[in-house]
Amino acid sequence: MLMDRIALTLLIVGGVNWGSVGLFRFDIVAWLFGGQTATVSRVVYTLVGLAALWCVSLLFRSDAITDEV
Repeated sequence: MLMDRIALTLLIVGGVNWGSVGLFRFDIVAWLFGGQTATVSRVVYTLVGLAALWCVSLLFRSDAITDEV
């Protein structure tokens, strides 16, 4: 499903960003878009959060695994 792939891509972006914050104290999203309070950064953070909520449904869907194979 396209929405699942988009959500997983956003989660990867968020995971890489949090990894860089944890390891290097460097926020890639904030650096790219002008700080943590910049509108674009906040939109990206919000989309990553919504993607995480969407991906919770992947845990409870049995068809998610069988459709991909």
